[in-house]
Amino acid sequence: MTQQGVRWTADQVLALAPDASSQKAGSRLGVAGPWSETGSSGEGAVWGLCKGSGSKPYRTVIATADVAGPAYKCSCPSRKFPCKHALGLLLLWAEVPGAGSGGAAVPDGAAPPDWAREWLDARGKKAEAKRSSAAATGPATAPADPEAARRRAERRAERVTAGATELERRLSDLLRGGMAAAEQAGYGQWDETAARMVDAQAPGLAARVRELGAIPASGPGWPARLLEECALLHLLTSGWLRRDTLPAVLAATVRSRTGLPTPAQGTPLRDHWQVLAQYDTADSKLTTRRIWVHGERSGHTALLLSYGAAGRAPALSLPVGLTLDAELTPYAADPASRQLRADLGEQFSAPAPGTGHPPGIRPEEAMARYGDALRDDPWLDSWPVTLGRVVPVPHGTDWQLAEADADLALPVAPSAASRSGLWRLVALSGGAPLTVFGECGHRGFTPLAAWAHDGAETVRL
Repeated sequence: MTQQGVRWTADQVLALAPDASSQKAGSRLGVAGPWSETGSSGEGAVWGLCKGSGSKPYRTVIATADVAGPAYKCSCPSRKFPCKHALGLLLLWAEVPGAGSGGAAVPDGAAPPDWAREWLDARGKKAEAKRSSAAATGPATAPADPEAARRRAERRAERVTAGATELERRLSDLLRGGMAAAEQAGYGQWDETAARMVDAQAPGLAARVRELGAIPASGPGWPARLLEECALLHLLTSGWLRRDTLPAVLAATVRSRTGLPTPAQGTPLRDHWQVLAQYDTADSKLTTRRIWVHGERSGHTALLLSYGAAGRAPALSLPVGLTLDAELTPYAADPASRQLRADLGEQFSAPAPGTGHPPGIRPEEAMARYGDALRDDPWLDSWPVTLGRVVPVPHGTDWQLAEADADLALPVAPSAASRSGLWRLVALSGGAPLTVFGECGHRGFTPLAAWAHDGAETVRL
């Protein structure tokens, strides 16, 4: 790759940190003082030596143009990725507002030292071997023993059916006993039921059962919320037990929501994909990273998912605001499906700055799109939309995104109203209309990124 990699903003760098403490520690190292022999190349590599507590400095090298997001190598003993040294070096390299070409402490066009070149070459060879293997085997390979695969699928379906039948019985017992019994029983009954669903190889059912256990402690109005979630869970188990009678698209959704694995099987789509948002959700066992991207030519919005074990950041990490010339493979084989999930495939050039934003729509149309998506997936919490010319305004103790040119507004989701990103949105607006990307759902709108009316820079919320 010969194209000069674009320098990121400090905000894009800090968004890669695995936690708040890493952000703070990395920020302290984002100055020239502890660094020496720094440089960056047109291959999308950044390197440097950082003085630590020992006699030898830490060797840090970052590949910023990898298809799965930046990759890091540091001689420090930290188990976090990226470590504070990688974050500090990226901040030193990042573009400084008003400074023109970026961080002068990390010069461009240099040749990597031997220790950095060795790691970069090894990564290049692995990537080439992976591409060669994919070209030789094709986008999908049939199982070595189709009959054995069919029998395994049938056995798993039988276990899931047994689990769904048991879950139906437990939901019926809950309703007969009354909602008050759920509060008295505590979380234990839900945890045990979720474990039973794991045994039945239905992780999707298990996850929804665990969510039920937290509702009785969620504050006033919890019985109504518990009843609503129980109804959705009943709908899912009923859909599984009657999946053979459902339309193909809905049956595929039921299988996915139940937790059966589905490979990416659509036709790869090459486009310039702008990274709109990235955020993590975590439980005691798993960290899930959601990355929203938008195709500049196709107008298609896609969701990339990456997972990491508890306490570890997922592998895929893409700086918000950059654009990738890459292929995405949809999970849905049918182009008419509303399935948004995709896998990131080959990347054809180094990331470049985004030059705009998706076209904005009105709040009325945003809710209509979410409603249409619910027909194919009744368990859908939200749908990605971009609102045009809206202003964040207070509404009692809550917030709304109100149209600048009309009387309609969308409420901001309670979970988003308590985050610092909302105040960042308010400060960016200053009373002027914005373009805002986020997730629109039955709990309201969650802002994730915004653009001022006079600029193309993506502001992460």
